[in-house]
Amino acid sequence: MTPVRRAAAVLVAALLVLGAAAEARAAGYRYWSFWDRSGDRWTYATQGPASERPDDGSVRGFRFAVSADSSDADRPRGAADFGSICAKTPAKAGTKRVALVLDFGTRADAPSGESPPATRAVCARVSPDASTAEALAEAAGPLRYDSNALLCAIAGYPARGCGEQVAADEKPSPRAARKDDGPSLGLPLGTGVVAVLAGAAFWQARRRRDA
Repeated sequence: MTPVRRAAAVLVAALLVLGAAAEARAAGYRYWSFWDRSGDRWTYATQGPASERPDDGSVRGFRFAVSADSSDADRPRGAADFGSICAKTPAKAGTKRVALVLDFGTRADAPSGESPPATRAVCARVSPDASTAEALAEAAGPLRYDSNALLCAIAGYPARGCGEQVAADEKPSPRAARKDDGPSLGLPLGTGVVAVLAGAAFWQARRRRDA
């Protein structure tokens, strides 16, 4: 094999490896993620809604989307101000109020044959020791859980399915399609690897010709 052909073979092999890795990636899972509101920012909750017991005046959010993990998850959209959400639910002794933002996601996130309802915000008035799950059941039922206590549906959406895996070529993650997100690191990194391999092969071929 000539040095030029050897360099070409290295390039082809590198591209095949990178292509196989890209095909093996999955978009993630279709599920309801749970969020805490801290000031003017959403942060991914560190506890489940059945474990967390929010204070009076708290704002909590739920977002239905396809995501791979917490770092890739889409945040709830829409207004998230406690004063506005609970304006028509007056305080009452012996209770607490929790504002809930419910984002049912986009059509790209929806299971086949279903359409997501519009994002909405509700105010739950519950007992002082109530969990977020109890507040959610009070203001946004019916809820649906699976046998492992995973939250599958809020206000009946979606009608079926629960945390199923979604292939990369079936439905892209909305986060990956956002215009304001930076470019994916996968392609530049892969291109860089190919460039390094190509450079090494070319240098080796030239060295042999000059010898």
